[in-house]
Amino acid sequence: MATKVVMAQLSPTMEEGKLLEWRVSEGDEIAQGDIVAEIETDKANMEVEAMGGGVLRKILVQPGQTVPVGALIGVIASPDEAIDDLIASAATVAAAPPTEPETAPEAPVETAPEPPAAPTAEATPAPATPVVQPPADGRLKVSPVARRIAEENGLDLTTIAGSGPGGRIIKSDVEGALQAPTAAPVTDAPTVAPVVTPATGSAPADRVEEASQMRKAIARRLVQSIGPVPHFFLTTEIDMGRALELRADLNARNLEGKIGVNDLLLKATAEALTRHPSANASWEGEAVRYHGSVDIGIAVALEGGLITPVVRDAGRKGLRQISVEAKDLIARARDKKLVPEEYQGATFSVSNLGMYEIDQFTAIINPPEAGILAVGRTTEKPVVVDGEVVVRKRMRVTMSCDHRVIDGASGAEFLGTFKAMLENPLEMIL
Repeated sequence: MATKVVMAQLSPTMEEGKLLEWRVSEGDEIAQGDIVAEIETDKANMEVEAMGGGVLRKILVQPGQTVPVGALIGVIASPDEAIDDLIASAATVAAAPPTEPETAPEAPVETAPEPPAAPTAEATPAPATPVVQPPADGRLKVSPVARRIAEENGLDLTTIAGSGPGGRIIKSDVEGALQAPTAAPVTDAPTVAPVVTPATGSAPADRVEEASQMRKAIARRLVQSIGPVPHFFLTTEIDMGRALELRADLNARNLEGKIGVNDLLLKATAEALTRHPSANASWEGEAVRYHGSVDIGIAVALEGGLITPVVRDAGRKGLRQISVEAKDLIARARDKKLVPEEYQGATFSVSNLGMYEIDQFTAIINPPEAGILAVGRTTEKPVVVDGEVVVRKRMRVTMSCDHRVIDGASGAEFLGTFKAMLENPLEMIL
């Protein structure tokens, strides 16, 4: 019996998915459980498993196409099984045309390579390295998997010819480059002057790219939050001197894993939410749900968006355990290796932009949560202590509150406890 390969709904908010790569080709033997494709969801890149065995008889959706959840993307069947009716039924689902994959703005492979030096007549012949001409817009088309493998192995993607649609570099291209023999170095090559293109005086043309599934999900969620949710904001400034001293003392013990400032923020948040359950709550139409578990979402920036992996039951975990779990979640979030239950269901969130030298900002609440902390950088500044001006390390924090759940006084009490935890950090670990 034929097995359908469909665009599965891999998160509750997923409405469509983009096919990134087929791991198999038409005619390949497939066993149940084999990975056959990779798709981009609104939160992560996920692998698709075959639900049955046989031969991959037909590929209906090509890499780069975006299709709705439930759409048929391929058919697995026995070699002589009739599948025409199944394919005909899939024709009623309109798939978007292939689009160029998003490329991180900071990715160095977007820059066109310099012209290679010409070898001298005396140079020893060596295997030719493929010279890849970049597209007219200067961007290389690279699948996420291929990019990750290349980065891990130090490969220059500009030297790899892509065999995917539109010259896209895919996983097999990178793996082939890793197995290819290394070219012998060319010596005594003359210096080649760079080619300078005269300026034409015209501005660069606009570039329009299809939004990633993650960016589309963020757009939907922000509209759902900033419109219906009545936000108000509370800001305080915290003396971080003792917290940073405690961090240094703990890390000087050379225990496994270093404590980061973000770990202290998460622990202080967990303690404050435990003491102020009104902030660990959600609005549910005509009722307020007070959550028994403190599950803290950590805002993590990704290429093309962000995700909030969740430290579960943080209120009952120590500082070091929170640190270990948070680092693991953040690392796998950046590799897009989280499963849905690891980034859904937070009861409160923390967003830290201090590493970007941001002093203060306000964050938008992620429903159904009722609050989020926006943390700025720690800086040295003059402050008055006991009538004298001294220099202290200070950090600004702004709490966004859902006024349907958290009132001004209760929000201020929560923020006061959060501040006290960081200014007297021994309370967090005793």
